[in-house]
Amino acid sequence: QVQLLESGGGLVQAGESLRLTCTVSGLTFANVAMGWFRQAPGKEREGVSCINWSGRTTYYADSVKGRFTISKDNAKNTLYLQMNSLKPEDTATYYCAADYFEATIATMTPSDFGYWGQGTQVTVSS
Repeated sequence: QVQLLESGGGLVQAGESLRLTCTVSGLTFANVAMGWFRQAPGKEREGVSCINWSGRTTYYADSVKGRFTISKDNAKNTLYLQMNSLKPEDTATYYCAADYFEATIATMTPSDFGYWGQGTQVTVSS
């Protein structure tokens, strides 16, 4: 049974930091590409950051570049998203996602990922 479990969300003030964690089971974690996506109320789900199977190649949305860092620990079956200098517009439910097919992860398209977590809420107050 595949499970992706996000944690680390919360309520913070603008300028503060959070680290999201996604623990994965039921997949060969070292072989999957991973991504973080977010969805705000009334908006479509959007790609935040993606990482290839090895962790050596990463992609970021322009809105988070320089503030967020994605990383993948294949020994711990865990994906991270370090979020610094948070802004109110970062407020959303954040989801981690996985897929064995990584040729298109640069586009950070939600439909390219077959496995999803349940999400964790991030709220940034001004």
